[in-house]
Amino acid sequence: MEVFKESYALITSFLTQALERLSSEEISQFVRLLGRVYKEGKKVLVIGAGRSGLVGKAFAMRLMHMGFTVYVLGETIVPALEPGDVVIAISGSGRTKLVVSAAEVAKDIGAAVVSLTTYPDSPLGRISDLVIRVPGRTKVSSEDDYNVRQLIGIYEPLAPLGTLFEITALVVLDSIVAELMRMLGKTEEDLKKKHANIEI
Repeated sequence: MEVFKESYALITSFLTQALERLSSEEISQFVRLLGRVYKEGKKVLVIGAGRSGLVGKAFAMRLMHMGFTVYVLGETIVPALEPGDVVIAISGSGRTKLVVSAAEVAKDIGAAVVSLTTYPDSPLGRISDLVIRVPGRTKVSSEDDYNVRQLIGIYEPLAPLGTLFEITALVVLDSIVAELMRMLGKTEEDLKKKHANIEI
């Protein structure tokens, strides 16, 4: 259990330190943008690959609970994007090909692109209207593509691959949910009303 405890300590310590490295202004801009989208009835599309995609789905679920019109790229029910819609693109490296390509298309359509990445100067960061810099690994893997990294087994022993970014991004987005709830006057009871009621 020594490795387990060491990994747990590393991850929780990183999360605590990450708070000091987040930009309050970036977070505030993001919250204001989402507030506008909610009030104007615009759509939100969340994009991510692998575990970053799962983090995005968790955030999309909470947005849905608050009454947003929100979709996740890859689902069959995603409608056409329109100018004024918002794309939330999640990639630690900012180089994940699927995410960057989709964000480029969204930008061409006239949607606003918000990225969560560790590297603002990455291809994803450079095309984004707003970058939320989320701390993660300090060294980008020599292989940028998520699927290729999975196949060739690039990892770190205590916090493999994008673990630090993904966990930090999840906490950042869940904390943004709390801020949005306050801004929009939503309560936990309001969210419960939108929670799935057909469960096995």
